[in-house]
Amino acid sequence: MANSMFSTKPMNVLLEETKDSGHSFKRVLGRFNLITLGIGAIIGAGIFVLSGEVSANYSGPAIVISFTIAAIACGAAGLAYAEMASMIPIAGSAYTYTYATIGRFFAWVVAWMLIIEYLFAASSVSVGWSGYIVSFLEGIHVHLPAALTNAPIAYDTALDKFVLTGGILNVPAIFIVALISILLIVGIKESATFNNVIVVIKTTVILVFILVGVWFISTKNWHPFIPKNTGVFGQFGWSGIFRGAAVIFFAYIGFDAVSTAAQESKNPQKDLPVGILGSLLIATVLYILVALVLTGVVPYTKLGVPDPIAVGVDAIGFTWLSWLIKLGAIAGLTSVILVMLLGQPRIFYTMAKDGLLPPIFTRIHPRFKTPYLSSIFTGIVAMFLAGVFPIGVLSKLVSFGTLMAFTMVCIGVIILRTRRPDINRPFKTPLYPFIPILGIVACLVQVAFLNIYAWEFMAVWLVIGITVYFVYGRKHAKY
Repeated sequence: MANSMFSTKPMNVLLEETKDSGHSFKRVLGRFNLITLGIGAIIGAGIFVLSGEVSANYSGPAIVISFTIAAIACGAAGLAYAEMASMIPIAGSAYTYTYATIGRFFAWVVAWMLIIEYLFAASSVSVGWSGYIVSFLEGIHVHLPAALTNAPIAYDTALDKFVLTGGILNVPAIFIVALISILLIVGIKESATFNNVIVVIKTTVILVFILVGVWFISTKNWHPFIPKNTGVFGQFGWSGIFRGAAVIFFAYIGFDAVSTAAQESKNPQKDLPVGILGSLLIATVLYILVALVLTGVVPYTKLGVPDPIAVGVDAIGFTWLSWLIKLGAIAGLTSVILVMLLGQPRIFYTMAKDGLLPPIFTRIHPRFKTPYLSSIFTGIVAMFLAGVFPIGVLSKLVSFGTLMAFTMVCIGVIILRTRRPDINRPFKTPLYPFIPILGIVACLVQVAFLNIYAWEFMAVWLVIGITVYFVYGRKHAKY
């Protein structure tokens, strides 16, 4: 069976793995922890960084529509994830679900894309973190050299090509990735507690911005609500709204990271759906409200900066709020980095347990009970990406991988409902099969609106991944 690239992982094996026997993780995460993990990952770059880029370059004030389109796709995928997570609470997330339904080869492809999702997400958010920390330090008259706070290359949307920035390395971005990686190695409980505190801080800050900013909205900033297309596909107009949705989709990826903590949750079958759907709902409401306030207080043309919320606060004129927002953004982006760096090593762990990666990725620290070698490897790669690439490049690549992974999960729900209707499903996707089909269509439409560089990179990445699969994964697969 291991010789067939389309063989699926036996369901009885998966169900056995959901039990505590044989794995070394600590089951310490409750329902509240899972919701805050989801919020910790979702609410961050989407509000504090990408809201400005998408408004200024793609959607204008209609970023609200972009958020809504992305939310519909995420909602459908989130319901599919909730069903799969309740039925197969294993740390591998979309990789595991695909292995159980479609086959090993497609599971490998999904896992290869999840590497892009988590590694590039952590890296891109750390770039946003760098922008806010530099802005914060400038406010207290601490000036860091521009060459050490900027990536050496950037993507110019107007010219539609890469340009040199004069930067050397983004040192603050590298620093935060290193710091969070160390925290994750020390322990999951400590990491979750740290995340809970940060989530409370950043959610409070966001609510303060909404409640104060709503009084300073100028409706003229919403006209035209959908700016006229520039003549270039994806730059404003409806094509810009859909491209904005494809880019902003990156902002929602956190909910699937909840499923990677399945083997560290106390009651995964009941709590994972709550964590996934609860965090997704809270984040969507906050995203839309912030987008309305931000584009209402600042003309969208002025939001193409690394710290758009800070620009919005400066426009209001409340100095005290500016400091609060920057601190909230720094805290918020830190939690996103934490959850992304938490997810990737656990996917490596599950793949290695299946034989698709070398056994070194299954190593658990004898004291801390965390996949420490996988965490070290993930941290080193993320540090390199954060130091060299800008957020505009990294976020688009993350969206591509995420959208394809979500598509596979929705397909998996349909396949398992057909093949194994007898399996206990503590949570069932409502309005079946409409919801998973909606998720598939919505995700694939957004993939089509990503720029050509994302497609080219992903093609090269898949060629590399498929080569690794046939050279190593296929030969060592256990199932």
